[in-house]
Amino acid sequence: MKRAPAIVVQLVHIEGPLKGEIQEFSEPAISIGRYPEYHVHFPKDLAIVSREHSWIKREGNRFKVINKSRNGTFLNGKRVEEAYLKDGDVLMFAEGGPKLSFLTEMVEGQPEIESAPPPGPLKEPEVPLAEKPPMARVEPEPGHADEVSIQRVQVPLVIQYGPTLQSFKELPVTIGKNPDCAFTLDHPAILDSHAQIFFSQEQYWVKDLTGQKLILINGQPVGLQAPFNPNDTLDFSPQGPSFRFLGGGRLAEVEEPEPDESLKASHDKEETPPEKEPSYRGLKGAMSILKKFLHR
Repeated sequence: MKRAPAIVVQLVHIEGPLKGEIQEFSEPAISIGRYPEYHVHFPKDLAIVSREHSWIKREGNRFKVINKSRNGTFLNGKRVEEAYLKDGDVLMFAEGGPKLSFLTEMVEGQPEIESAPPPGPLKEPEVPLAEKPPMARVEPEPGHADEVSIQRVQVPLVIQYGPTLQSFKELPVTIGKNPDCAFTLDHPAILDSHAQIFFSQEQYWVKDLTGQKLILINGQPVGLQAPFNPNDTLDFSPQGPSFRFLGGGRLAEVEEPEPDESLKASHDKEETPPEKEPSYRGLKGAMSILKKFLHR
């Protein structure tokens, strides 16, 4: 017997002051606004967002967004007062305001006593369960040549790339420029069939399908395939795009910082040679010699 399944809401911020953050909630109601005590609270100086802006409330196994602000709440670009949400929907709080993507994940309850081992003499198991994962886990260095077998596994994967947010519930997932790939990555450095994300030995792995050792983890080529851990940086080529693994199967794009325009202007100014003022010394000397010659 199992308990009723719980639903975890994931809010992935794609624009605004919380961009790049992923928040998870299991509460039946999620409050959004500028109040510091709200679940999703934006900076107090972000006046476009109301103190109490929106709520996301659970109704059975569905979730509904409810607008509370005169500035409006937008669902996939359309202003709404109340609307049911589905995975991948994009919410915007006020026109031109912060944006986030809505995702849910079903979490099964813990098994009851019926699923426990049958009664018997109490004794310690030969290998404690807690020790099994470290013993079974193999963590090769980037570039490890041994190939780990890839099998279909029911684990989550969420990829955020620019405004695109895509969720998968089964791995492996193939990434590339070809439309036939599960996740299409439109970038100049990406090949038609570029990479594969899979799950093995209690870890997420990336496999380089390019044959050119283009994929890097924390700046080191993975070779054939390698696992990655929370906070690792995953580069699909030396020219990008780059992602950070946030744990729990979540990959978020790492954007390159834009150059400081003031520094660029200053640099350009330094490189521009100053204009030379016209010199009249040679001209005056020539006129003086000419006058002496004419008065002879």
